[in-house]
Amino acid sequence: HPPPVATDKEEQKRLLENRPDQPRNAKVLRIAIIGAPNAGKSTLSNQLLGRKVFPVSRKVHTTRCKARGVITHEDTQLIILDTPGLTNPLKAKRHNLDEAMLTDPWDSMKHADLVLVLVDVSDHWTRNSLSKEVLKCLSQFPHIPSVLVLNKVDMLKKKFLLLEIATDLTEGIVNGKKLEVKSALKEDSNSSAKSPLHITGASPPESKVPGSPLGQEKNQAQEGSGLDKSSDVGGAGTGEAQGPKHHGPEDDKDIKGWPHFQEIFMLAALRGEEVDTLKRYLLMQAKPGPWEFHSDVLTSQSPQEICDNIIREKILEYLPLEVPYGVTQVMEMWEEGECGELLIMQSLLVPRESHKRMLIGRGGKVISRIAREASQDLMNTFLCDVRLKLRVEVK
Repeated sequence: HPPPVATDKEEQKRLLENRPDQPRNAKVLRIAIIGAPNAGKSTLSNQLLGRKVFPVSRKVHTTRCKARGVITHEDTQLIILDTPGLTNPLKAKRHNLDEAMLTDPWDSMKHADLVLVLVDVSDHWTRNSLSKEVLKCLSQFPHIPSVLVLNKVDMLKKKFLLLEIATDLTEGIVNGKKLEVKSALKEDSNSSAKSPLHITGASPPESKVPGSPLGQEKNQAQEGSGLDKSSDVGGAGTGEAQGPKHHGPEDDKDIKGWPHFQEIFMLAALRGEEVDTLKRYLLMQAKPGPWEFHSDVLTSQSPQEICDNIIREKILEYLPLEVPYGVTQVMEMWEEGECGELLIMQSLLVPRESHKRMLIGRGGKVISRIAREASQDLMNTFLCDVRLKLRVEVK
């Protein structure tokens, strides 16, 4: 089980400053997870970590800063760089985002050994092309290996669309091999049964390849990746594709995908489906190197930052439109009670009386729900009882 996060700020600081307990053959992998806002980056990070340390909401820009998650498994340490969604200055201004949200994803890329590009396949407006910001990011760092992760596949009723999406997002090339469809998929278009294109379906335990690339030879793909025998989808190796080149901005106009992905994974992060397959793959990609954190560390954030983020997640979830982006949080109390429970009081400052009424809700229903759900999440993160009180005031 992953360790809980310390509730005491000083204790967490000590843990972060502790010298890592290096095993003999230490391995490490730094992973940047990038994608459009709301693709599910924080949900995937939390599932990989096994505890909720990053805020999650259906609204965009829930993640406001780069934070690190740490997975320590035997002699291997995975460091997840959970980044804000890649956005542009115009949208940043609209959502009252600070400058860091534009620069943090780029900073994370500079420190990454591997990039996971997350795409929400349930969004039919955006799923067939990578965003300009994501393509720009990949072309700026073509030397960093990248993996395509198609998320929310459980919400896609027409599973045959996954191949079309995968082809568009990879420009038809994965791991240097061309993708080819050799026959039409024999599947009812409305079927929501498990997809014959379940590329990263669980491999046999003895298999060396936990997540098989889409572009592998047909028989290998069918054995190791849960490809349905009725579908004849496989890669015909038509010579090696050229290595990643540094693209200039003028090259990006007509490009929808990135032809240099090493693997494709398909999963449903919210349900945790296939997340273990991806985790096994990431552990196998780690290279010899010293650990950055002690094995008791789960995140680089302070306990108060986690608390702020989780409360803000609930505010984003239950307030309409742009209203939640104007709420300021002020921590009034953070102390341990007599029975070891954590006592937290936070003031929520809003710019208008009407916003105050919305946040409190009829009969105090909204604010009670926010406090109740945030307390539950914090208990799971800190593994102790949490009593949270929220107070709403006009600035």
